[in-house]
Amino acid sequence: MKSYPQHYIDGAWVDSRGGRRHAVVNPATEEMASEIVLGTAADVEAAVAAARRAFERFSQTSRAERIALLERVMAEYQRRIPAIAEAIATEMGCPIAVARTAQAGTGMGHLGEALKALRDYDFAERIGANTVLREPIGVVALITPWNWPMNQIVAKVGPALAAGCTMILKPSEEAPTAAAIFAEVMDAAGVPAGVFNLVQGDGEGVGTALARHPDIDMISFTGSTRAGIMVAKNAADTVKRVAQELGGKSPNIILEGASLDEALPGGVAGVLLNSGQSCIAPTRMLVHHSQAEAAARKVGAMFAAKPVGAPMDEGDHIGPVVNQRQWERIQALIQAGIDQGATLVVGGTGRPEGMDRGYYVKPTVFTDVTPEMAIAKEEIFGPVLVIMPYQDEEDAVRIANDTPYGLGAYIAGDPARAKRLIGRLRAGAVFVNAGGLAFDMPFGGYKQSGNGREFGRFGLEEFLEVKAVIGTPLDEAVPAEAAG
Repeated sequence: MKSYPQHYIDGAWVDSRGGRRHAVVNPATEEMASEIVLGTAADVEAAVAAARRAFERFSQTSRAERIALLERVMAEYQRRIPAIAEAIATEMGCPIAVARTAQAGTGMGHLGEALKALRDYDFAERIGANTVLREPIGVVALITPWNWPMNQIVAKVGPALAAGCTMILKPSEEAPTAAAIFAEVMDAAGVPAGVFNLVQGDGEGVGTALARHPDIDMISFTGSTRAGIMVAKNAADTVKRVAQELGGKSPNIILEGASLDEALPGGVAGVLLNSGQSCIAPTRMLVHHSQAEAAARKVGAMFAAKPVGAPMDEGDHIGPVVNQRQWERIQALIQAGIDQGATLVVGGTGRPEGMDRGYYVKPTVFTDVTPEMAIAKEEIFGPVLVIMPYQDEEDAVRIANDTPYGLGAYIAGDPARAKRLIGRLRAGAVFVNAGGLAFDMPFGGYKQSGNGREFGRFGLEEFLEVKAVIGTPLDEAVPAEAAG
């Protein structure tokens, strides 16, 4: 069992000030996997004070200094990928092959894009005789989820470092070890004391203290919409910037007449990846009524063929969901789908055959799903796909937008026809015959999916403040180093 009983504050591992121990359960075995100490408001106070002190120096570093720092972080991160992957597989159940690549491996992608953005970005812009400067916003709190623990951490830390901010990271207490290893990466890379701080904890304790703290200038939050609303409310009194990436219920429109053998596999893979625990998973498949029955047969066969197995086993399978609470919620929603009259194509309630332990879910497909059903409205966050028939393109757009979320939307079929729909879909990203994220493109949502943008240049800009310099040439207004 791994144990990380300390926080990383001001360049050192330190004991908590009044925290309590927290056991992390391995979702595959239901046994204890690791242990941390949940922090307190006093721990937050120490971390914020360290970050505030460090900001005075770090915010004035040159572009070259921050480039060199990010390069060192990348080198150390690459070395620790195996340990990060093992932690993710053990604590949140992601199969080790995916944990090495789509999970831990994405960290290198985000660091690389942050580095590229830093090299290319113009921190000073001349407008007529005046200048606009973009400067680091200050001390930022980064609150990250359990489902993509390292992806979300590095997608925030990389651009925050590039911008010249100092930070306090609060990862999810459901999958904390990868974050502790990342703190070791930052330490080994020589990140100056106080620039990066890690306080383990839960939302009620550490998250609330961070959101309310008057010396924190910005919160970057990724998690559920419910939790994001609470963060925003707690932050309101101090008028800090709050950037949020929240839930999703992404539609996947299969255009009429599309080859199902070509159009369906990508959407299926997007739902099954990470056992469905992805905010941007295309969990609502919209199929023209003339092809809905055939699509249900083909998708059902693909789900039925997907193996379910232990996270540490090599192979092309899905693992358990993260914990008992999530497992029970998924079971309740599957039962609601049955009770409300949807047709169960494959899967259903209970564990997969032969499994009597672990939070494993049967890969499940419903068809004949209508928009008012719970499985069509709620973010299930499990390997569950609903197939919804539509009559024409107008109907498809109406169903696609009939959700409080707006993170992603998918279209499969003729690209020329897809272009007619792109501008009408209320989502932060539209994938046309594509399922993978691009780390140099903005990531974020419309509506209750959030209000910020991450990745690459767009992530860098989230951590910058805008200053107008009027009446004084740039070289007299600000030191050249501070301008980038």
